[in-house]
Order: sequence, then C-alpha cells, then structure tokens
Amino acid sequence: MPIPLLVLMPIDPERLERIAAAGYAPHLAVGPEARAEAIARMKDEVRAVLTNGATGLTAAEMDALPNLSIITCMAAGHENVDLRAARARGIPVTHGPSTNDISVADHTLALLLSTVRRIPQADGAVRRGAWMASREPRPIVFGKKLGILGLGNIGRQIAERANRGFDMEIAYHNRAPRPEIPYAYMPSVTELAEWADFLVIAAPGGAGTRHLVDASVLHALGRGGYLVNIGRGSIVDSEALAAALKGGTIAGAALDVVDGEPEVPASLLEAPNLVITPHIAGRSPEAMMATANLLIANLDAHFAGEPLKTPVAMPA
Repeated sequence: MPIPLLVLMPIDPERLERIAAAGYAPHLAVGPEARAEAIARMKDEVRAVLTNGATGLTAAEMDALPNLSIITCMAAGHENVDLRAARARGIPVTHGPSTNDISVADHTLALLLSTVRRIPQADGAVRRGAWMASREPRPIVFGKKLGILGLGNIGRQIAERANRGFDMEIAYHNRAPRPEIPYAYMPSVTELAEWADFLVIAAPGGAGTRHLVDASVLHALGRGGYLVNIGRGSIVDSEALAAALKGGTIAGAALDVVDGEPEVPASLLEAPNLVITPHIAGRSPEAMMATANLLIANLDAHFAGEPLKTPVAMPA
C-alpha cells in the first residue's frame, strides 16, 4: 500500500506524480485551515510530512500525528520546523540542499541586472508608448563590488558567476570566515554594505538572521547601492526597505522573497525602484525534479531502515 504523505506546501502536479509513482500517497493540505483539518482527519494515518522552511511544522502538530516517523523539507530551508521537538520525539528531519543552487544563482544575476538596468521599468514604458522618455542612462554592472551575505553553496555560485562573467570584486559576511575561500571576509553586515556597490542576500532564515538587514545596513549601502534578496524574506526589514527605496537611501532593490509572503506590503509594491518576483528563483524544471528525486531518496532510505541521504543536523 502507498505510504501516506501529508503535503503542507504548494507543489506542482509533475512532482506530485513523481512522488506517487515512487509508492507514496500525497495528501495536499495547503494553508492553515486545510492543514488543521487534514491533521485532525488523518492523524493516525500520516507517517511522513512534506513541508519547507517557510511552512514548517510545530511541536503541537507533531503531537497530533502519533505515527509520524519522518519530516521532509523540499528545499534546503528548515527554519520553521521545530527541530528540538522532532529530536525529542525521535523523528528525523531531511532537507534538499544543492538541488536548486544553479537555478537560484542564475536568477540572482537576472535580478541584479534587472534592477540596476531597470529592465522591467523600461519594458513597461515602451509598452505605454514612452520610448524616448524611458531612455535614461543606467549604471553598468561589470567591474563593480559585490557583497554576499551568506556564502554557502548558493552564495559561492553567485560569486563565481559575478567574478568570472562580470569581473566583479567579491567580499562576503558569514557567521564565520571561510579560509578556503579566495574572497575578502567582512566582519559585519554593515561593513560589507559600506564596501559594496551591490549587496546580495543568500543567507538562511530563522531567529538568528531576522531583520539582519535593517535601516542601518541600508544606510551603509548608500544612495548608489542596490540590494538583492534570494535568501529568506525575514532577513530584511520590509518597512525599512520601503522607506529606503522611497527616500533614496539606496538606488534600488530586487526581491524574490518577502517577509510574510505571499502577502507583500503595499509600501514595497508602491516603490518604482523595486523589481520583485514571486519566490521563483529555484523553480526551474531541472531543479524542481531534483528536489523531488532527493525527497523520494530520503523517504525510501527511511522506510527501508537505511541511512538518510540529507539529514538535518539536530540541536543538542
């Protein structure tokens, strides 16, 4: 019999079909009401949960699923899964690192070029018949300074593209320096922003990074600086960013993630110097299928009693 899998995050039909073909029975429960109803109705059936970093899984929800034996996260993030609760219950958690790195890094450069060169705004102006009025000079990207907040797998790929393709100077800020990396390490986000022409956020979410990019960091980035966020929306103080865009504290921004998404603050949407996409950086066909395949590999390993492919390290 197919193993019941409670799916708490939006997922496309192609990956659902792949999961079902592998011997699992996915049950979609997206949104608070559907989630609560499904947990109550299927509490004795559910043996596995599929979620992601933004959606997470609480201790109370784990308590309500007595036969839950594994929690899987579709992508790399797992910040809203209560790991301490999972550990206390002996429930392993897996995630999907390195499945969408290439796609996210590609999208980051697209966002950077779009905001610096104001591509969406120029396209809209031409469509409104304002060809001549939209021909303002825009800065170049080649040879500029790129600061990266979070030099993990995705951050490194962004750095390589920017350095090799655009001859950009790279610096980064992490929780700790990485001596094996040939780029300059900055001891604080503020110092990184002061140095950079463009600041890219590729850090994970969670309490430790919430609103790490605030008004003071944006002020350090400065009037000629641009912000790109493909990490987690919670890292940026949205109201501070909206004020910085409106007041000219920074020149522009591009976001693929927003705190509280899919709801977007009206103050951000009103900013003409903002480019925004709906959390699609990792949504290439290749990356999406890779996440499904890794999810299945982890589930197969778990239910066969074999070592997990990509377990999340549990807190002590």
